[in-house]
Amino acid sequence: MRGLLDALGVAPAGVPTALDAQVALYRSLVSDKRMLILLDNARDTEHVTPLLPGGSTCTVVVTSRDRLTGLIAAHGARPVPLDVFDDADARELLAHRLSRQRLAAEPEAVDELLAYCAGLPLALAVVAARAALHPDIPVAALAAELRDAAGRLGALDTGGPTASVRAALSWTHDALTSEQAEVFALLGLAPGPDISLPATASLTALPDHRTRSALLALERVSLVQQHVPGRYRMHDLVKLFATDHALTERARDTALRRLADFYLHTGFAGGQLLDPHRQPIQPDLPAPGCRPRTLSDRAAAIRWFDAEHRNLLATQRLAAERTWRRQVWQMAWALNDFLWHQGHSRDFLAVWSAALAAADHLADPVAQSLAHRGLGRVHALLGQHDQAQDHLHRALALAQHANDPHSQGHAHRYLAWACDQRGDYGQALRHEAAALRLFQTLDLPAWEGDVLNMMGWSAALGGEHDRAREHCEAALALLEHHHFPLAVVATLDSLGYIARHTGQHADALDYYQQAHTQCRDLGHTVFEAEILDGLGHSHLALDQREHARAAWRQALDLYQAQHRAADADRVHQQLTALNTSQPAEQAHPVTT
Repeated sequence: MRGLLDALGVAPAGVPTALDAQVALYRSLVSDKRMLILLDNARDTEHVTPLLPGGSTCTVVVTSRDRLTGLIAAHGARPVPLDVFDDADARELLAHRLSRQRLAAEPEAVDELLAYCAGLPLALAVVAARAALHPDIPVAALAAELRDAAGRLGALDTGGPTASVRAALSWTHDALTSEQAEVFALLGLAPGPDISLPATASLTALPDHRTRSALLALERVSLVQQHVPGRYRMHDLVKLFATDHALTERARDTALRRLADFYLHTGFAGGQLLDPHRQPIQPDLPAPGCRPRTLSDRAAAIRWFDAEHRNLLATQRLAAERTWRRQVWQMAWALNDFLWHQGHSRDFLAVWSAALAAADHLADPVAQSLAHRGLGRVHALLGQHDQAQDHLHRALALAQHANDPHSQGHAHRYLAWACDQRGDYGQALRHEAAALRLFQTLDLPAWEGDVLNMMGWSAALGGEHDRAREHCEAALALLEHHHFPLAVVATLDSLGYIARHTGQHADALDYYQQAHTQCRDLGHTVFEAEILDGLGHSHLALDQREHARAAWRQALDLYQAQHRAADADRVHQQLTALNTSQPAEQAHPVTT
């Protein structure tokens, strides 16, 4: 206030002693003037309020990490949220501070530098200042200094409080309560790109209302951002700053175990909703203070996995780094159906590879069998037949060694599927017969129905269409009775294929359309691609060429997104040939 009064020409003797009187004098002096007043780096609304001029002729610009909600509510301030720079603006700042020629000489190093600064203007300004002071140092050397995450904030410090990312963040951090500061430090440890309120509650072991209060306080001072309702993320450099703050290794480990168990147990429940007939496992009890989320139904489970699957992948990697091996392979089990249904084949491969490494360390034959089965399944999907057969035979041998008939049945199922893909339909039927006997012994009628459909599919591929139809019709009745919708979709696809190959094209179209509608409702994109593929053939057989083209285009997009190169190439050839002749038909099995 004294600085403003001095700038307005008030003599020292004319400055009142009391702050309230100084404020009144200041407001009267500016009330009839046209002025722009900049109040930079305000702590909070109370910090700003005494400096607001009277009258309406002045404009005040306030900058702050605080959102200044009170200023908006009480004084009609207009908020102008400022995000970090995008890549183009960040690059323009560097070019302005340095030169375009210097940036053009080392494009890869500049890209790396921009990635480490993550659009934060102060970080970019510090880097630019260091580069300007040392014009002979390559940009690559500056990038190398930022490469180590542990030392990155130190490299973004010129030694002065106004040119240091750490100092700028410290001003905000120092005003936090002890609970807010602890929540902030724990959020810095959380793996993955963002975090929800329920996950934060387990990470911190705080009640929901205190968790929400802490997150709102951190959001208000821009240490976290609520980028979508209920989900929070940190800027990369803010996250590094958070991890610097003192927590004992024991406190870190305990908090991260709670978070890992939150994701594992919520994912476990979600996986059961996606496929209630899947082979069960029994995870350990969640850590004290962990509160897994309750998911109401299949749709809620899909929404949760959609929002969280990147965090689940990151948490599995964290568990592997910390050698929490049971969590590693059980996390793969929890993610299995979502990744399979959505066609995330690369993630599917990664999580089961990590699961196998963990299971091998544990020498747990059931976990090893599950991991080999998962890997065999995805290799078969990707057309890598030798790897698929190797993993699936290992899965079967381990299940036999563990005397686990449930795992044996599923290993036979996937061996049959892999054999179908290689054209060995007789061997597929032998594996299916073995699986059927095991599931009948275990009294698992839903899986009996699934295997009957597979037997019908293998028979159809071998040209035994009457036998195939008999198996599939029996399967459909059993699966509908025992409420196994995924297997119902697969069976409708099989019946469509049989009808199409026996000249019953209208029936085939009806089966495929039923399968497609139910598949869309289930959100199973792997199935959907295969059904659309068959649907296109049926449309073409009925001379519905535009419908065929539309179905194949959708199938092609899905195959490409799922990295299924052989299937994508085949459908591309079908589309190319569509204008000249009917493409050759090939088998593409739908499997649960």
